[in-house]
Amino acid sequence: MTTLLDGYREHIVATHKQPLFLLLVGFITSFVFIRFSVRMIRAQVRWWPGNVTPGGLHIHHMVFGLGFLLVGGIGVFATYGGHPWIDVFGLVFGIGCGLVLDEFALILHLDDVYWSEQGRKSVDAVIFGILFTSLLLVGYVPLGVVPGEETRWGLITIISVNSLASVITLIKGKVWTGLLGIMVPGLSWIGAIRLARPSSPWARWRYATRPRRRARALRRERLLHRRADRARTWLFDLIAGAPDKVPANHPAAHRVAERMAARATAHLDAHAARALARRQARLADRRSAAAAGTAGRAGGAADPAPGSAGAGPDRSRLARQRRRTVRAGRSRAVAVGPTGLERRPERHHRLRTHTRRIGR
Repeated sequence: MTTLLDGYREHIVATHKQPLFLLLVGFITSFVFIRFSVRMIRAQVRWWPGNVTPGGLHIHHMVFGLGFLLVGGIGVFATYGGHPWIDVFGLVFGIGCGLVLDEFALILHLDDVYWSEQGRKSVDAVIFGILFTSLLLVGYVPLGVVPGEETRWGLITIISVNSLASVITLIKGKVWTGLLGIMVPGLSWIGAIRLARPSSPWARWRYATRPRRRARALRRERLLHRRADRARTWLFDLIAGAPDKVPANHPAAHRVAERMAARATAHLDAHAARALARRQARLADRRSAAAAGTAGRAGGAADPAPGSAGAGPDRSRLARQRRRTVRAGRSRAVAVGPTGLERRPERHHRLRTHTRRIGR
């Protein structure tokens, strides 16, 4: 314990890194605590308090994180960065960083994708923030410059080149290599030299006109990166919990599409119900007309009066008109015939008369 305290005084306090160290402590502590909290809420543990929902409104912990960020940032300026306030506000600022970056995917997608595959971007953002802060803590402040000492330009050059290589590695789609390369300079240099992943921005920009290089990148993706992706998925599941197989909350565009599909389905169902009702009404009219005609013939009516239900030739004429209308592609609507039987029109179109003969 004495050795640890001496090392802390020598490497942290004496080099004026205590505010940055407390920021990193608050960052890691808040991230671990909030991930433990949301996993307890997800598991529906009775003894753990649930979400904060005043009045039915779910308040995300990102909101509390923004409050910590404001307090920490404004507090440093308000106290002119003097001790011990700068240490306190550094810790508060680190807590806000952990709470906000844990919901980085929500800010990026503007939707609650915490337990979906898109939510993994939050873990990437948190790991990147922790590694970057650790780099500043292990190195010099800032980038090799210590107050009162001579500037080490060689170290500044190495860190600058390493930062550039880490950015190139991240653009090539090698997230873990780029993040770990911040702490290990040689690792990011190797990642910047090697081929990019086929789905990365670098491949879209540089490999579109180079089919051989793209084919090599695809072969390497199939052979090497699948195992690395499985290991990364296992580690992310261990840290942040496994995402839902079917996301509980889709992105906003998906929800809008689902609502539109539901409305279209309801409209089609209503249209089908109306069409069925019209078919049933037509069938009932035909049956009543047939029954009336049978009754008229059985009663011995030799010459039915116009408008009566027993006018057989008129019904035949109307049937021929309907068949010709269907062949012509027009809507099957009918008018009032001489029999007095009025049929319900479809789509409010009147039946047009045709002059074509049956033989034409």
